Amino acid sequence: MDLQRLFLFVIFSFSLMLLWDGWRRYQQPEVQQSAAAGAESPKQQAVPPEPGLPTIVASPAQPAIGLKSTQQATGNTIRVKTDFLEAGISTIGGDIIRLALLKHPDGQDRNKPLVLFQRGEGTHNYIAQSGLLGAGLPNHNTPFVPEKDEYELSGNADKVQVRLKAGGESQLKATKVITFHRGSYLIDVAYELENAGQQPVAANSYYQLVRDSVSPAGSSRFLPTFTGVAMYTGKEKFKKIQFTDIDKGKIEYPKQADDGWIGILQHYFVAVWLPREKTSREYFTRKLDGELYAAGMVIPGQAIDPGQKAVVSSTLYAGPAQSNLDKIAPGLGLTVDYGWLTIIATPLFWVMTLFQDWTHNWGVAIILLTFLIKLIFFPLSAASYRSMAKMRLVAPKLEKIKQQHADDREQLNRAMMDLYKTEKINPLGGCLPVLVQIPVFIALYWSILASVEMRYAPFFGWITDLSAADPYYILPVIMGVSMIVQMRLNPKPPDPLQAKIMQIMPVAFSVVFFFFPAGLVLYSVVNNLLSIVQQWYITRSAERESKGVAAKR
Repeated sequence: MDLQRLFLFVIFSFSLMLLWDGWRRYQQPEVQQSAAAGAESPKQQAVPPEPGLPTIVASPAQPAIGLKSTQQATGNTIRVKTDFLEAGISTIGGDIIRLALLKHPDGQDRNKPLVLFQRGEGTHNYIAQSGLLGAGLPNHNTPFVPEKDEYELSGNADKVQVRLKAGGESQLKATKVITFHRGSYLIDVAYELENAGQQPVAANSYYQLVRDSVSPAGSSRFLPTFTGVAMYTGKEKFKKIQFTDIDKGKIEYPKQADDGWIGILQHYFVAVWLPREKTSREYFTRKLDGELYAAGMVIPGQAIDPGQKAVVSSTLYAGPAQSNLDKIAPGLGLTVDYGWLTIIATPLFWVMTLFQDWTHNWGVAIILLTFLIKLIFFPLSAASYRSMAKMRLVAPKLEKIKQQHADDREQLNRAMMDLYKTEKINPLGGCLPVLVQIPVFIALYWSILASVEMRYAPFFGWITDLSAADPYYILPVIMGVSMIVQMRLNPKPPDPLQAKIMQIMPVAFSVVFFFFPAGLVLYSVVNNLLSIVQQWYITRSAERESKGVAAKR
Protein backbone atom coordinates (compact mmCIF):
# COMPACT_ATOMS: atom_id res chain seq x y z
CA MET A 1 0.00 0.00 0.00
CA ASP A 2 1.58 3.35 -1.03
CA LEU A 3 1.52 6.46 1.15
CA GLN A 4 -1.37 8.16 -0.65
CA ARG A 5 -3.68 5.20 -0.27
CA LEU A 6 -2.66 4.80 3.34
CA PHE A 7 -3.33 8.48 3.96
CA LEU A 8 -6.81 8.13 2.44
CA PHE A 9 -7.38 5.11 4.62
CA VAL A 10 -6.46 7.12 7.71
CA ILE A 11 -8.80 9.96 6.76
CA PHE A 12 -11.75 7.68 6.09
CA SER A 13 -11.03 5.66 9.24
CA PHE A 14 -11.03 8.86 11.26
CA SER A 15 -14.34 9.91 9.71
CA LEU A 16 -15.86 6.52 10.41
CA MET A 17 -14.70 6.65 14.03
CA LEU A 18 -16.44 9.98 14.56
CA LEU A 19 -19.58 8.81 12.82
CA TRP A 20 -19.62 5.53 14.74
CA ASP A 21 -19.05 7.29 18.06
CA GLY A 22 -21.98 9.62 17.43
CA TRP A 23 -24.15 6.84 16.01
CA ARG A 24 -23.51 4.64 19.05
CA ARG A 25 -24.70 7.40 21.39
CA TYR A 26 -27.71 8.47 19.36
CA GLN A 27 -29.02 5.50 17.43
CA GLN A 28 -29.79 3.24 20.38
CA PRO A 29 -32.18 5.69 22.07
CA GLU A 30 -33.80 6.54 18.73
CA VAL A 31 -34.55 2.92 17.85
CA GLN A 32 -35.97 2.26 21.27
CA GLN A 33 -38.11 5.39 21.22
CA SER A 34 -39.66 4.49 17.90
CA ALA A 35 -40.40 1.01 19.18
CA ALA A 36 -41.95 2.38 22.32
CA ALA A 37 -44.08 4.82 20.40
CA GLY A 38 -45.86 2.03 18.59
CA ALA A 39 -46.44 -0.06 21.69
CA GLU A 40 -49.23 0.18 24.18
CA SER A 41 -48.45 1.89 27.48
CA PRO A 42 -47.20 -0.85 29.76
CA LYS A 43 -48.56 -1.30 33.21
CA GLN A 44 -46.50 -0.29 36.20
CA GLN A 45 -44.03 -2.91 37.19
CA ALA A 46 -44.42 -4.12 40.70
CA VAL A 47 -41.33 -4.08 42.86
CA PRO A 48 -41.25 -7.26 44.93
CA PRO A 49 -41.06 -6.82 48.67
CA GLU A 50 -37.70 -7.37 50.27
CA PRO A 51 -37.09 -8.62 53.79
CA GLY A 52 -36.99 -5.77 56.24
CA LEU A 53 -38.29 -3.24 53.71
CA PRO A 54 -41.84 -2.09 53.04
CA THR A 55 -43.71 -3.32 50.01
CA ILE A 56 -43.66 -0.54 47.42
CA VAL A 57 -45.74 -2.15 44.71
CA ALA A 58 -47.50 1.12 43.99
CA SER A 59 -47.20 3.28 47.07
CA PRO A 60 -44.87 5.97 45.77
CA ALA A 61 -45.62 5.69 42.09
CA GLN A 62 -49.34 5.00 41.90
CA PRO A 63 -50.43 8.50 43.03
CA ALA A 64 -48.19 10.02 40.37
CA ILE A 65 -50.52 8.64 37.72
CA GLY A 66 -53.09 11.16 38.85
CA LEU A 67 -50.55 13.95 38.77
CA LYS A 68 -52.34 16.13 36.24
CA SER A 69 -55.88 15.61 37.44
CA THR A 70 -55.14 15.97 41.18
CA GLN A 71 -52.29 18.38 41.74
CA GLN A 72 -52.85 20.81 38.90
CA ALA A 73 -56.50 21.16 39.80
CA THR A 74 -56.15 22.06 43.49
CA GLY A 75 -52.56 22.83 44.44
CA ASN A 76 -51.24 26.35 44.99
CA THR A 77 -47.63 27.21 44.26
CA ILE A 78 -45.16 28.49 46.84
CA ARG A 79 -42.38 30.58 45.32
CA VAL A 80 -38.80 30.45 46.58
CA LYS A 81 -35.82 32.45 45.35
CA THR A 82 -32.13 32.18 46.25
CA ASP A 83 -29.00 33.46 44.56
CA PHE A 84 -28.78 30.21 42.52
CA LEU A 85 -32.33 28.90 42.26
CA GLU A 86 -35.91 29.96 41.71
CA ALA A 87 -38.32 27.24 42.77
CA GLY A 88 -42.03 26.53 42.73
CA ILE A 89 -43.38 24.15 45.38
CA SER A 90 -46.89 22.72 45.21
CA THR A 91 -49.03 22.70 48.36
CA ILE A 92 -50.16 19.25 47.23
CA GLY A 93 -47.44 16.88 48.38
CA GLY A 94 -44.82 19.61 48.70
CA ASP A 95 -43.48 18.61 45.27
CA ILE A 96 -40.88 20.79 43.58
CA ILE A 97 -42.76 21.44 40.37
CA ARG A 98 -40.56 24.19 38.96
CA LEU A 99 -36.85 24.88 39.31
CA ALA A 100 -34.98 27.56 37.38
CA LEU A 101 -31.17 27.69 37.46
CA LEU A 102 -30.45 31.41 37.64
CA LYS A 103 -26.74 31.08 36.76
CA HIS A 104 -27.39 29.13 33.55
CA PRO A 105 -29.19 30.67 30.55
CA ASP A 106 -31.92 28.87 28.65
CA GLY A 107 -30.80 26.94 25.59
CA GLN A 108 -33.11 28.92 23.29
CA ASP A 109 -33.15 32.36 24.93
CA ARG A 110 -30.05 33.32 26.88
CA ASN A 111 -31.92 36.22 28.50
CA LYS A 112 -33.99 33.73 30.49
CA PRO A 113 -32.77 31.23 33.09
CA LEU A 114 -32.78 27.54 32.27
CA VAL A 115 -35.82 25.79 33.74
CA LEU A 116 -34.84 22.27 34.80
CA PHE A 117 -38.04 21.19 36.59
CA GLN A 118 -41.43 22.12 35.19
CA ARG A 119 -44.93 20.70 35.32
CA GLY A 120 -47.28 20.92 32.39
CA GLU A 121 -45.46 23.78 30.65
CA GLY A 122 -45.94 22.86 27.01
CA THR A 123 -45.38 19.12 26.63
CA HIS A 124 -42.65 18.71 29.23
CA ASN A 125 -43.05 17.30 32.74
CA TYR A 126 -40.20 16.95 35.19
CA ILE A 127 -40.69 17.20 38.98
CA ALA A 128 -39.22 16.02 42.29
CA GLN A 129 -41.48 14.19 44.73
CA SER A 130 -41.19 12.64 48.17
CA GLY A 131 -43.44 11.25 50.86
CA LEU A 132 -44.03 8.65 53.56
CA LEU A 133 -45.31 5.12 53.00
CA GLY A 134 -48.29 3.78 54.88
CA ALA A 135 -52.02 4.24 55.34
CA GLY A 136 -52.89 7.81 56.29
CA LEU A 137 -49.28 9.02 56.09
CA PRO A 138 -48.51 12.12 53.98
CA ASN A 139 -47.33 11.41 50.45
CA HIS A 140 -47.14 13.57 47.32
CA ASN A 141 -50.95 13.61 47.00
CA THR A 142 -51.43 14.97 50.51
CA PRO A 143 -52.47 18.63 51.00
CA PHE A 144 -49.96 20.68 53.01
CA VAL A 145 -50.47 24.03 54.71
CA PRO A 146 -47.58 26.49 54.17
CA GLU A 147 -46.57 29.23 56.59
CA LYS A 148 -46.46 31.71 53.70
CA ASP A 149 -46.60 31.80 49.93
CA GLU A 150 -43.25 33.41 49.08
CA TYR A 151 -39.72 33.00 50.39
CA GLU A 152 -36.52 34.77 49.40
CA LEU A 153 -32.95 34.40 50.58
CA SER A 154 -31.85 37.85 51.63
CA GLY A 155 -29.33 39.68 53.74
CA ASN A 156 -26.62 37.55 55.29
CA ALA A 157 -28.79 34.47 55.63
CA ASP A 158 -27.15 31.21 54.58
CA LYS A 159 -30.38 29.34 53.96
CA VAL A 160 -34.12 29.65 53.64
CA GLN A 161 -36.60 27.05 54.90
CA VAL A 162 -40.06 26.26 53.61
CA ARG A 163 -42.19 24.57 56.28
CA LEU A 164 -45.31 22.69 55.23
CA LYS A 165 -47.65 21.13 57.77
CA ALA A 166 -49.50 18.02 56.64
CA GLY A 167 -53.27 17.92 57.01
CA GLY A 168 -55.37 14.87 57.83
CA GLU A 169 -56.14 12.88 60.96
CA SER A 170 -53.10 10.62 61.01
CA GLN A 171 -51.64 9.81 64.43
CA LEU A 172 -48.22 10.68 62.95
CA LYS A 173 -48.00 14.46 62.80
CA ALA A 174 -45.70 15.52 59.97
CA THR A 175 -44.09 18.76 58.88
CA LYS A 176 -42.23 18.77 55.60
CA VAL A 177 -39.19 21.07 55.65
CA ILE A 178 -37.50 22.03 52.37
CA THR A 179 -34.20 23.90 52.86
CA PHE A 180 -32.43 25.92 50.16
CA HIS A 181 -28.81 27.05 50.68
CA ARG A 182 -26.89 30.10 49.52
CA GLY A 183 -24.53 29.45 46.62
CA SER A 184 -25.66 25.86 46.24
CA TYR A 185 -27.77 23.55 44.09
CA LEU A 186 -28.41 21.25 47.05
CA ILE A 187 -31.93 21.11 48.49
CA ASP A 188 -32.58 19.31 51.76
CA VAL A 189 -35.96 17.61 52.09
CA ALA A 190 -36.88 16.46 55.61
CA TYR A 191 -39.93 15.29 57.54
CA GLU A 192 -40.25 16.28 61.18
CA LEU A 193 -42.44 13.58 62.72
CA GLU A 194 -44.24 13.21 66.03
CA ASN A 195 -46.24 10.16 67.07
CA ALA A 196 -49.40 11.50 68.75
CA GLY A 197 -51.09 8.09 68.85
CA GLN A 198 -50.98 5.06 71.10
CA GLN A 199 -49.13 2.65 68.79
CA PRO A 200 -45.60 2.70 67.27
CA VAL A 201 -45.47 3.90 63.65
CA ALA A 202 -42.81 3.02 61.06
CA ALA A 203 -41.78 6.10 59.09
CA ASN A 204 -40.59 4.69 55.78
CA SER A 205 -39.87 7.46 53.24
CA TYR A 206 -39.49 7.59 49.49
CA TYR A 207 -37.87 10.11 47.15
CA GLN A 208 -38.36 10.08 43.40
CA LEU A 209 -38.00 12.09 40.21
CA VAL A 210 -40.82 11.91 37.66
CA ARG A 211 -40.04 12.88 34.09
CA ASP A 212 -41.13 12.34 30.52
CA SER A 213 -38.69 11.10 27.89
CA VAL A 214 -38.58 14.36 25.91
CA SER A 215 -35.01 15.41 25.14
CA PRO A 216 -33.95 18.90 26.21
CA ALA A 217 -34.65 21.75 23.80
CA GLY A 218 -31.81 22.29 21.37
CA SER A 219 -30.77 18.62 21.14
CA SER A 220 -29.33 17.72 17.76
CA ARG A 221 -28.82 14.55 15.77
CA PHE A 222 -25.30 15.76 15.04
CA LEU A 223 -24.52 16.19 18.74
CA PRO A 224 -26.15 13.14 20.35
CA THR A 225 -26.30 13.13 24.15
CA PHE A 226 -27.88 10.94 26.79
CA THR A 227 -31.22 11.62 28.50
CA GLY A 228 -32.34 9.03 31.02
CA VAL A 229 -31.83 7.53 34.46
CA ALA A 230 -28.38 7.52 36.07
CA MET A 231 -27.40 5.67 39.21
CA TYR A 232 -24.27 4.94 41.19
CA THR A 233 -23.73 2.18 43.76
CA GLY A 234 -20.65 0.81 45.40
CA LYS A 235 -21.22 -2.59 43.76
CA GLU A 236 -22.24 -1.70 40.22
CA LYS A 237 -20.58 1.72 40.10
CA PHE A 238 -22.01 4.11 37.50
CA LYS A 239 -24.89 2.95 35.33
CA LYS A 240 -27.10 4.68 32.76
CA ILE A 241 -30.61 3.40 32.04
CA GLN A 242 -32.60 4.33 28.96
CA PHE A 243 -36.25 5.20 29.48
CA THR A 244 -37.14 2.60 26.89
CA ASP A 245 -35.26 -0.04 28.87
CA ILE A 246 -37.68 0.72 31.69
CA ASP A 247 -40.51 0.09 29.20
CA LYS A 248 -39.16 -3.34 28.45
CA GLY A 249 -38.39 -4.23 32.05
CA LYS A 250 -34.93 -5.46 31.08
CA ILE A 251 -32.92 -3.60 33.68
CA GLU A 252 -30.34 -5.12 35.97
CA TYR A 253 -29.16 -3.10 38.93
CA PRO A 254 -28.94 -3.69 42.68
CA LYS A 255 -32.35 -3.04 44.18
CA GLN A 256 -30.92 -2.72 47.69
CA ALA A 257 -27.78 -0.94 48.80
CA ASP A 258 -26.35 1.14 51.62
CA ASP A 259 -24.67 3.75 49.48
CA GLY A 260 -24.93 5.55 46.13
CA TRP A 261 -27.59 7.68 44.49
CA ILE A 262 -30.16 7.67 41.69
CA GLY A 263 -31.40 10.44 39.45
CA ILE A 264 -32.03 11.62 35.91
CA LEU A 265 -29.34 12.88 33.57
CA GLN A 266 -29.64 15.13 30.53
CA HIS A 267 -27.18 17.16 28.50
CA TYR A 268 -25.21 19.42 30.88
CA PHE A 269 -27.59 18.96 33.86
CA VAL A 270 -28.51 16.33 36.41
CA ALA A 271 -30.93 15.83 39.30
CA VAL A 272 -30.19 13.12 41.88
CA TRP A 273 -31.40 12.08 45.31
CA LEU A 274 -28.53 11.79 47.79
CA PRO A 275 -29.44 9.98 51.03
CA ARG A 276 -27.01 9.84 53.90
CA GLU A 277 -24.07 7.48 53.58
CA LYS A 278 -24.45 3.99 55.04
CA THR A 279 -28.22 4.35 55.01
CA SER A 280 -30.13 1.34 53.73
CA ARG A 281 -32.16 2.09 50.62
CA GLU A 282 -34.15 0.34 47.89
CA TYR A 283 -33.81 1.71 44.36
CA PHE A 284 -36.65 1.55 41.85
CA THR A 285 -37.48 2.64 38.33
CA ARG A 286 -40.90 2.26 36.72
CA LYS A 287 -43.09 3.44 33.89
CA LEU A 288 -46.14 5.52 34.85
CA ASP A 289 -49.25 6.40 32.89
CA GLY A 290 -49.10 9.47 30.67
CA GLU A 291 -45.68 8.49 29.24
CA LEU A 292 -43.97 9.43 32.51
CA TYR A 293 -41.11 7.63 34.21
CA ALA A 294 -40.17 7.48 37.88
CA ALA A 295 -36.72 6.88 39.33
CA GLY A 296 -36.11 6.95 43.05
CA MET A 297 -35.53 5.14 46.29
CA VAL A 298 -37.29 3.97 49.43
CA ILE A 299 -35.52 4.49 52.76
CA PRO A 300 -36.81 2.35 55.65
CA GLY A 301 -37.16 4.19 58.94
CA GLN A 302 -37.21 3.06 62.54
CA ALA A 303 -40.46 2.72 64.43
CA ILE A 304 -41.49 5.88 66.30
CA ASP A 305 -42.96 5.12 69.72
CA PRO A 306 -45.97 7.04 71.08
CA GLY A 307 -44.99 10.54 72.19
CA GLN A 308 -41.60 10.33 70.44
CA LYS A 309 -40.23 12.53 67.63
CA ALA A 310 -38.00 11.73 64.65
CA VAL A 311 -36.63 13.28 61.48
CA VAL A 312 -36.23 11.48 58.14
CA SER A 313 -34.49 13.27 55.30
CA SER A 314 -32.61 13.17 52.03
CA THR A 315 -30.84 15.73 49.82
CA LEU A 316 -31.63 16.64 46.24
CA TYR A 317 -28.95 17.95 43.91
CA ALA A 318 -30.42 19.66 40.85
CA GLY A 319 -27.96 21.61 38.76
CA PRO A 320 -25.08 21.43 36.29
CA ALA A 321 -23.21 18.17 35.76
CA GLN A 322 -19.58 18.92 36.60
CA SER A 323 -16.53 16.79 37.27
CA ASN A 324 -16.01 18.41 40.69
CA LEU A 325 -19.32 17.02 41.96
CA ASP A 326 -17.41 14.13 43.55
CA LYS A 327 -16.87 16.55 46.44
CA ILE A 328 -20.63 16.36 47.08
CA ALA A 329 -21.05 12.61 46.72
CA PRO A 330 -18.84 9.76 45.47
CA GLY A 331 -19.38 9.05 41.78
CA LEU A 332 -21.45 12.17 41.12
CA GLY A 333 -18.73 13.57 38.87
CA LEU A 334 -19.32 10.64 36.50
CA THR A 335 -22.48 12.38 35.32
CA VAL A 336 -20.14 14.33 33.03
CA ASP A 337 -20.03 11.82 30.19
CA TYR A 338 -16.80 11.97 28.18
CA GLY A 339 -17.61 8.77 26.29
CA TRP A 340 -15.34 5.79 25.77
CA LEU A 341 -12.18 7.93 25.84
CA THR A 342 -12.77 9.30 29.33
CA ILE A 343 -9.25 8.32 30.36
CA ILE A 344 -7.90 10.83 27.82
CA ALA A 345 -10.67 13.45 27.96
CA THR A 346 -10.49 13.92 31.74
CA PRO A 347 -6.84 15.09 31.89
CA LEU A 348 -7.33 17.16 28.73
CA PHE A 349 -10.19 19.06 30.33
CA TRP A 350 -8.25 19.41 33.58
CA VAL A 351 -5.34 21.06 31.75
CA MET A 352 -7.75 23.23 29.78
CA THR A 353 -9.35 24.35 33.06
CA LEU A 354 -5.94 25.43 34.36
CA PHE A 355 -5.42 27.54 31.24
CA GLN A 356 -8.90 29.03 31.62
CA ASP A 357 -8.21 29.96 35.25
CA TRP A 358 -5.15 31.81 34.01
CA THR A 359 -6.61 33.50 30.92
CA HIS A 360 -10.33 33.71 31.89
CA ASN A 361 -11.23 32.75 28.31
CA TRP A 362 -12.09 29.21 27.24
CA GLY A 363 -11.19 29.96 23.62
CA VAL A 364 -7.68 31.06 24.60
CA ALA A 365 -7.47 27.99 26.86
CA ILE A 366 -8.26 25.77 23.85
CA ILE A 367 -5.54 27.50 21.81
CA LEU A 368 -2.98 27.01 24.59
CA LEU A 369 -4.03 23.38 24.93
CA THR A 370 -3.53 22.95 21.18
CA PHE A 371 0.01 24.32 21.48
CA LEU A 372 0.70 21.92 24.35
CA ILE A 373 -0.67 18.89 22.46
CA LYS A 374 1.32 19.92 19.40
CA LEU A 375 4.45 20.16 21.51
CA ILE A 376 3.89 16.70 23.01
CA PHE A 377 3.37 15.15 19.58
CA PHE A 378 6.14 17.20 17.96
CA PRO A 379 8.54 14.26 17.45
CA LEU A 380 5.81 12.13 15.89
CA SER A 381 4.64 14.96 13.67
CA ALA A 382 8.18 15.78 12.61
CA ALA A 383 8.76 12.14 11.62
CA SER A 384 5.51 12.18 9.67
CA TYR A 385 6.37 15.36 7.79
CA ARG A 386 9.91 14.21 7.04
CA SER A 387 8.47 11.04 5.54
CA MET A 388 6.03 13.08 3.43
CA ALA A 389 8.82 15.42 2.34
CA LYS A 390 10.93 12.50 1.17
CA MET A 391 7.93 11.00 -0.60
CA ARG A 392 7.43 14.32 -2.34
CA LEU A 393 11.04 14.33 -3.52
CA VAL A 394 10.97 10.76 -4.85
CA ALA A 395 7.55 11.17 -6.49
CA PRO A 396 9.07 11.42 -10.00
CA LYS A 397 11.05 8.20 -9.41
CA LEU A 398 7.91 6.44 -8.17
CA GLU A 399 6.03 7.54 -11.27
CA LYS A 400 8.81 6.20 -13.48
CA ILE A 401 8.77 2.86 -11.66
CA LYS A 402 5.00 2.58 -12.09
CA GLN A 403 5.34 3.19 -15.81
CA GLN A 404 8.08 0.57 -16.12
CA HIS A 405 6.13 -2.12 -14.24
CA ALA A 406 2.57 -1.20 -15.10
CA ASP A 407 1.73 -4.79 -16.09
CA ASP A 408 3.53 -6.58 -13.24
CA ARG A 409 2.06 -5.77 -9.84
CA GLU A 410 4.47 -7.96 -7.90
CA GLN A 411 7.53 -6.48 -9.61
CA LEU A 412 6.10 -2.98 -9.07
CA ASN A 413 5.77 -3.52 -5.31
CA ARG A 414 9.28 -4.98 -5.13
CA ALA A 415 10.76 -2.03 -7.02
CA MET A 416 8.92 0.47 -4.80
CA MET A 417 10.19 -1.23 -1.63
CA ASP A 418 13.74 -1.17 -3.00
CA LEU A 419 13.38 2.55 -3.64
CA TYR A 420 12.09 3.11 -0.10
CA LYS A 421 15.12 1.26 1.30
CA THR A 422 17.54 3.15 -0.88
CA GLU A 423 16.06 6.53 0.05
CA LYS A 424 15.55 5.47 3.71
CA ILE A 425 11.81 6.15 3.61
CA ASN A 426 9.25 4.52 5.87
CA PRO A 427 6.01 4.43 3.83
CA LEU A 428 4.01 4.12 7.03
CA GLY A 429 5.83 6.94 8.79
CA GLY A 430 3.58 9.63 7.35
CA CYS A 431 0.32 8.19 8.68
CA LEU A 432 0.93 6.27 11.87
CA PRO A 433 1.54 9.48 13.88
CA VAL A 434 -1.81 10.74 12.60
CA LEU A 435 -3.51 7.59 13.86
CA VAL A 436 -2.01 8.13 17.30
CA GLN A 437 -3.47 11.65 17.49
CA ILE A 438 -7.00 10.68 16.43
CA PRO A 439 -8.05 9.51 19.94
CA VAL A 440 -6.91 12.88 21.32
CA PHE A 441 -9.13 14.67 18.82
CA ILE A 442 -12.16 12.53 19.69
CA ALA A 443 -11.53 12.90 23.44
CA LEU A 444 -11.35 16.67 23.08
CA TYR A 445 -14.55 16.57 21.02
CA TRP A 446 -16.46 14.91 23.87
CA SER A 447 -14.85 17.03 26.59
CA ILE A 448 -16.05 20.18 24.81
CA LEU A 449 -19.45 18.68 24.06
CA ALA A 450 -20.11 17.34 27.58
CA SER A 451 -18.67 20.13 29.74
CA VAL A 452 -21.26 22.61 30.98
CA GLU A 453 -18.44 25.12 31.45
CA MET A 454 -18.32 25.46 27.66
CA ARG A 455 -22.01 26.27 27.47
CA TYR A 456 -22.34 29.89 26.33
CA ALA A 457 -18.60 30.39 26.88
CA PRO A 458 -17.50 33.23 24.57
CA PHE A 459 -14.24 33.48 22.66
CA PHE A 460 -14.28 36.83 20.87
CA GLY A 461 -16.25 38.60 18.18
CA TRP A 462 -18.94 36.45 16.64
CA ILE A 463 -18.03 33.35 18.71
CA THR A 464 -20.28 33.78 21.74
CA ASP A 465 -20.78 30.08 22.50
CA LEU A 466 -17.91 27.61 22.11
CA SER A 467 -20.26 24.66 22.68
CA ALA A 468 -22.40 25.58 19.64
CA ALA A 469 -21.62 25.65 15.94
CA ASP A 470 -20.07 28.76 14.42
CA PRO A 471 -23.16 30.83 13.44
CA TYR A 472 -21.45 32.30 10.37
CA TYR A 473 -19.35 29.21 9.45
CA ILE A 474 -16.19 31.31 9.39
CA LEU A 475 -14.06 28.86 11.36
CA PRO A 476 -15.13 25.84 9.23
CA VAL A 477 -14.23 27.78 6.07
CA ILE A 478 -10.83 28.66 7.53
CA MET A 479 -10.46 24.99 8.42
CA GLY A 480 -11.18 23.99 4.82
CA VAL A 481 -8.68 26.52 3.43
CA SER A 482 -6.00 25.30 5.83
CA MET A 483 -6.64 21.72 4.70
CA ILE A 484 -6.20 22.75 1.07
CA VAL A 485 -2.88 24.40 1.92
CA GLN A 486 -1.80 21.33 3.82
CA MET A 487 -2.78 19.04 0.94
CA ARG A 488 -0.57 21.07 -1.40
CA LEU A 489 2.39 20.45 0.88
CA ASN A 490 1.82 16.69 0.66
CA PRO A 491 3.11 14.59 -2.23
CA LYS A 492 0.65 14.57 -5.12
CA PRO A 493 -1.10 11.20 -5.60
CA PRO A 494 -0.11 9.61 -8.92
CA ASP A 495 -3.55 8.06 -9.31
CA PRO A 496 -5.99 10.64 -10.86
CA LEU A 497 -8.91 9.20 -8.87
CA GLN A 498 -6.98 9.55 -5.61
CA ALA A 499 -6.02 13.09 -6.55
CA LYS A 500 -9.67 14.05 -7.09
CA ILE A 501 -10.69 12.48 -3.78
CA MET A 502 -7.94 14.41 -2.01
CA GLN A 503 -9.24 17.63 -3.56
CA ILE A 504 -12.77 16.90 -2.34
CA MET A 505 -11.74 16.03 1.22
CA PRO A 506 -11.22 19.65 2.45
CA VAL A 507 -14.69 20.60 1.22
CA ALA A 508 -16.25 17.49 2.76
CA PHE A 509 -14.56 18.07 6.11
CA SER A 510 -15.56 21.75 6.10
CA VAL A 511 -19.21 20.74 5.69
CA VAL A 512 -18.88 18.25 8.56
CA PHE A 513 -17.30 20.95 10.74
CA PHE A 514 -20.32 23.21 10.12
CA PHE A 515 -22.12 21.13 12.77
CA PHE A 516 -19.24 20.75 15.23
CA PRO A 517 -18.90 22.94 18.35
CA ALA A 518 -16.95 26.11 17.62
CA GLY A 519 -14.46 25.17 20.34
CA LEU A 520 -13.54 21.96 18.54
CA VAL A 521 -13.24 23.72 15.18
CA LEU A 522 -11.02 26.33 16.84
CA TYR A 523 -8.75 23.54 18.06
CA SER A 524 -8.65 22.02 14.56
CA VAL A 525 -7.89 25.35 12.89
CA VAL A 526 -5.03 26.17 15.27
CA ASN A 527 -3.70 22.61 15.02
CA ASN A 528 -3.75 22.79 11.22
CA LEU A 529 -2.01 26.17 11.13
CA LEU A 530 0.73 24.89 13.42
CA SER A 531 1.00 21.73 11.30
CA ILE A 532 1.34 23.81 8.12
CA VAL A 533 4.19 25.85 9.60
CA GLN A 534 5.94 22.72 10.84
CA GLN A 535 5.41 20.81 7.59
CA TRP A 536 6.54 23.75 5.43
CA TYR A 537 9.73 24.12 7.44
CA ILE A 538 10.55 20.40 7.33
CA THR A 539 9.73 20.14 3.61
CA ARG A 540 12.00 23.07 2.75
CA SER A 541 14.75 21.61 4.94
CA ALA A 542 14.45 18.26 3.16
CA GLU A 543 14.63 19.97 -0.23
CA ARG A 544 17.77 21.89 0.77
CA GLU A 545 19.32 18.71 2.14
CA SER A 546 18.51 16.86 -1.08
CA LYS A 547 20.05 19.60 -3.20
CA GLY A 548 23.16 19.54 -1.02
CA VAL A 549 23.54 15.78 -1.46
CA ALA A 550 23.01 16.08 -5.21
CA ALA A 551 25.66 18.82 -5.43
CA LYS A 552 28.21 16.64 -3.63
CA ARG A 553 27.59 13.85 -6.11
